[in-house]
Amino acid sequence: MALFPHEHMNIMFVNTQMRLFLLILHFLEAGVFALDSKQFNILYLIADDLRPTLGCYSDPVVKSPNIDQLASVSTVFHNAYAKQAVCGPSRVYFLTSRRPDTTKLYDFNSYWRVHPNVSLSRARPQGIASNHSDDYPYSWSVPPYHPPSFKYEKRKVSVGISVDMLIYCVPWMCEMPLGALPDIENTAEAIRLLKSMKDSHNPFFLAVGFYKPHIPFRIPREYLKLYPIESMTLAPDPDVTKKLPNVAYNPWTDIRKREDVQALNLSFPYGPIPKDFQLQIRQHYFASVSYVDAQVGKILQALDDFGLAKDTIVVFSSDHREHGEWAKYSNFDVATGVPLIVYKPGVTSPFPRPGEKTFPFIDVFQGTAMQLNNIKSVVELVDVFPTLSHLAGLRPLHRCPSSSFKIELCTEGSSLAYLIRNPERDPNREAYSFSQYPRPSDSIQENSDLPDLADIRIMGYSIRSTDYRYTLWVGFDPVHCQPNMTDIHAGEMYLLAEDPGEDSNVFDDFDQSSNLIFRLLLQKIF
Repeated sequence: MALFPHEHMNIMFVNTQMRLFLLILHFLEAGVFALDSKQFNILYLIADDLRPTLGCYSDPVVKSPNIDQLASVSTVFHNAYAKQAVCGPSRVYFLTSRRPDTTKLYDFNSYWRVHPNVSLSRARPQGIASNHSDDYPYSWSVPPYHPPSFKYEKRKVSVGISVDMLIYCVPWMCEMPLGALPDIENTAEAIRLLKSMKDSHNPFFLAVGFYKPHIPFRIPREYLKLYPIESMTLAPDPDVTKKLPNVAYNPWTDIRKREDVQALNLSFPYGPIPKDFQLQIRQHYFASVSYVDAQVGKILQALDDFGLAKDTIVVFSSDHREHGEWAKYSNFDVATGVPLIVYKPGVTSPFPRPGEKTFPFIDVFQGTAMQLNNIKSVVELVDVFPTLSHLAGLRPLHRCPSSSFKIELCTEGSSLAYLIRNPERDPNREAYSFSQYPRPSDSIQENSDLPDLADIRIMGYSIRSTDYRYTLWVGFDPVHCQPNMTDIHAGEMYLLAEDPGEDSNVFDDFDQSSNLIFRLLLQKIF
């Protein structure tokens, strides 16, 4: 993305292991020039493993006043979906605006740039998927910042806090060796970088990410007070989907490996987790969301304090997100559905008056009311890149051809700018999202959640509309990264009007001609 066609600026970013956290990005791309005279900054806020469990998404439990405040002056997309519910592939997907079948990244242990069929550039993924180098120097001009406290994220730091617990790892801040946690340090660095840009005339792209609510739930202990365990309720749909094929189930192996979960002696692969432990998981997840909300509030307040709010587009989202399954690693809505909130001053809300604050910090132990500009259309995170390019006043990105390996800059998504500018057009828009997930076998195995590329034998391709979700599990060749759409292993169909929780698979109730139509549609897309 080019914010100035003839000038360079330093690229600075903060990052943590396997996840994008904070970046200021500015680089040139051939053929992309600013169209509007007014240049906007972009602030991209990314939470890890955040479902739309937010007040602005009508969640009755979660306290998220600062994100809700952002939503009150933004466009809120209520049906936004990620492509693959695992960190590395998902981030490569939405930051390149290319689908996994283009980037050839489906797992944690492959470096997408060295795949023989791929020569994309200017992506921004982090960690293993970028060769443990944060993709530096290919995508950034300076090395990343790593919060010092991250080295204690997986260490025992006090009595009763184990190295590898799911929930029994919540410290008092005074117990932490540096008196801090990674998200707190990233927030401080983000504020420092915003301050350094307040007098600059060069537009910037700043992406700020957070570890949480990704497990383990190592957050400041005081956030648990927001959610007394006696007020917690069980998930509304804790049972495994009826007629779910084995290949579609994820056995949440990463959670099973945690010491406190191992102590429960759960049967593989279905569990179940004891109800009292389920309540604690939900309590800690909600507390982690509120912890992230407080960090978001501090950054947005800094944007105001430094006079940048009137010139900055803000995006809040996640990379992906119980359903009888206590993790992601599937094609269900609860795994692929994410929040997507877009703010552009003067478009989603009026420009602030002189001296008026758009984002005053709100104590998470209090609350706020809001009016929302909601979009119900189905959209995808692959749409974010072309949308931001459009909103920033740049020329539209070209659509990628069927084979785009040699093309540096193009998109497989669509700009949502017209929906943001004209939300009343939403009811007439028919759209789909597409997701996929790999499996090593038809049967449930220890590596069903996260198979390495060499072990992938089946790929589940899924279409999600406003009315249904249709998924086909087909044979997959990991050497050439090619699906065989005629080698059908299993199928799923959920009619969302009567089954919004995707609890009853009615695939077998459809005749062959109906399934053929959906299969041909999948072949055309994938």
